[in-house]
Amino acid sequence: MILWIFLGLITLILLGMPASFSLGIVSLVYLSINGINLSMIAQSMSRGVNSFTMLAIPFFFLAGELMNTSGVTKRIIAMSKVMVGHLKGGLAQANIVASIIFAGISGSATADTAALGSVLIPAMEKEGYDKDFAAAITVASSIVGPIIPPSITLVIYGIVAQQPIGKLLVAGLIPGLLVGLSLIIYTYFYAKKKDYPSHPRATFPEVKTAFSKGISALVMPLIIIGGVMSGIFTPTESAAMAVLYGFIVGFFLYKNITIHNFFGTLKSVGLASVNTLFILSTATIFSWVMTMARVPDYVVDLMFEISTNNIVLTGLLVVVLLIVGLFMLPSQALIVLTPIFVPVAIKIGIDPIHFGIIMVLTLVFGGCTPPVGMMLYVASDISDLPFAKLVKAILPMYIPIVIAIILVTFFPQISLFLPNLLF
Repeated sequence: MILWIFLGLITLILLGMPASFSLGIVSLVYLSINGINLSMIAQSMSRGVNSFTMLAIPFFFLAGELMNTSGVTKRIIAMSKVMVGHLKGGLAQANIVASIIFAGISGSATADTAALGSVLIPAMEKEGYDKDFAAAITVASSIVGPIIPPSITLVIYGIVAQQPIGKLLVAGLIPGLLVGLSLIIYTYFYAKKKDYPSHPRATFPEVKTAFSKGISALVMPLIIIGGVMSGIFTPTESAAMAVLYGFIVGFFLYKNITIHNFFGTLKSVGLASVNTLFILSTATIFSWVMTMARVPDYVVDLMFEISTNNIVLTGLLVVVLLIVGLFMLPSQALIVLTPIFVPVAIKIGIDPIHFGIIMVLTLVFGGCTPPVGMMLYVASDISDLPFAKLVKAILPMYIPIVIAIILVTFFPQISLFLPNLLF
C-alpha cells in the first residue's frame, strides 16, 4: 500500500498538481483504506500550523521583499566590486560575492538569480564575458540563497523535523560561505584561461563610498544572525525585527517604498506565505501517515541490508537526495522526505542539524540542474539564452559545488561548529 501511495504522490506532483493537494490526497486515501477517523485530517492540519515558530516564514518573506523593493541590488553589487573586483574575472567574482550578501536578505535562490541576473548578466557581457558563462555563474552562485540565513528552506526543515530553527540558521552560514568560496576559486582559474578582465584595486575613498551607500544591506543579516546567535531574539522575533528594519530602510532611508507598492508587497507575501503554510499543514498529515505505516523503519532496514558502513549509507542518502533534486522543488522534496530520512540519518549517527544542511544543500543544487531547475529557466529568460546552451555552460560549475557538498557531508564540524559553539 505504501508503495502505491508513493507512486501516486510522485505521479500527482509530476502531473502538475500542487504539492499540498498531492500530500493531502494520498494521506486521505491511506486513512480511508485503514478505516481511520477522517477528523484526524482537520486536527493534524490545524496542529501543523498552530506554532509561534511558523510566524518566521511570513516575516522572512516580507523582510526580503521589503529590501528588494528598496533597491538594494545595485548597492550590493557596488560593494562586491570593491571587495573582489581586482581578482581575475572581477565582475564574475563580484557576482558570487553579491549572491552571498543577497542571500542574507532574501533567503531565496530564485530571487537571487532574478535580481542580480537582470543587472549583472548584461554588465558582464558588456565587459567581454561570454553570455552563457555570465548566466551560468549567476545561477550557480545563487544556490547559497537558501543556505545562508535567513533561509525559508531551513525553517521548513526545522518545522517538519522538529529541530531548533536557531541552530539550523546558524549552521547554514559556514557551508554557504564554503560553496561561495569554491565558486570563487573555480572562477579565478577559468577567468585566467579565458583572459576575462579584472578591475583596478579599489582605493580607500571608493571602498568607503561603496560601503557607506550599501552598509544598510548588511545590517539585515546581522540583525537575524546576531540576534539568534546572541540569544537576544528567537528566530521568529529576529524575523520580525528584520521586517521593521526593512520598513524603515525602504520608507525613510532609500524612499523607494510607497504606500501603493507596500500593499502590493503585502499581497504577494501573503499569497506566498499562505501557500507555504498550507503545504506544511498537509505535510503534517503525511508525516503522521508515514510514522503510522512505519516507513522510516522499513527504509532503515533496507539500507542496512545494502551496507552497515555509516560512510556508505551517508553517501547513499546524498546520492538519493541529489537524484530527487533533479525532479522536485526543494520545498516539496523536504516535506515529503524529511519524515522518512531524518530517522534514518539519526540511526546511522548523523546529527539532525547537520543532516538538515545536507538535505537543503543537495536539494537546492537541483535548482541549477535540468529538468526542473527553476534558476536555469529564470536566467535563460533574463539572458535570452537557449536553455540547452545555458545547461552546457553550467556543467563544469557542478564540480566545485559537488566538492563543497562532499566536504559538508563528511566533515560535520563545517555545519556544527557554530551551533556547538553558541548553543
